[in-house]
Amino acid sequence: PDLAIEDLSLKTTPGLELIKDLKQRYPALPVLVLTMHDEVLYAERALRAGARGYITKQEATPTILKAIHNVLEGELYISESLARKLVGALLGGPGAGADRQALVLKQLTDRELEVFQLLGQVRGTRQIADQLKIDIKTVETYQHRLKEKFQISSLDELRQYATTMARNPTQ
Repeated sequence: PDLAIEDLSLKTTPGLELIKDLKQRYPALPVLVLTMHDEVLYAERALRAGARGYITKQEATPTILKAIHNVLEGELYISESLARKLVGALLGGPGAGADRQALVLKQLTDRELEVFQLLGQVRGTRQIADQLKIDIKTVETYQHRLKEKFQISSLDELRQYATTMARNPTQ
């Protein structure tokens, strides 16, 4: 293929893992992420995993086509708002990591973020374990780490917070 267009919400394989797998198997294959997930949480991770572009499904068709053309031409594609955020963070400008929650989200491992995302989709521990193909105890360990990182005392609070973040990731 000339291009892989990937969504981060896949039933069989976590999206970030698929990007890494594709880049390992086909290093020259450009990957464009086209997803419903807000770039605040996922774009930087997708780019680090090897994607050459990130765009949300809410964008207009001409913008999506521009992203496809840019990636096919070997360029990187990110939205203007993401470019401003990344440059601001790089330069330490206003709002760069000032929000504690955003800082915590940025420090999560990819797997912790996947578990957090699935909690936000109101998935139970067993469902998360099955979807990620890991042991239930491993999911419980990730949930414990997430509670510590967000300074939340109960799993119910963590689920509620994850659900709120899934609806509005900029909070």
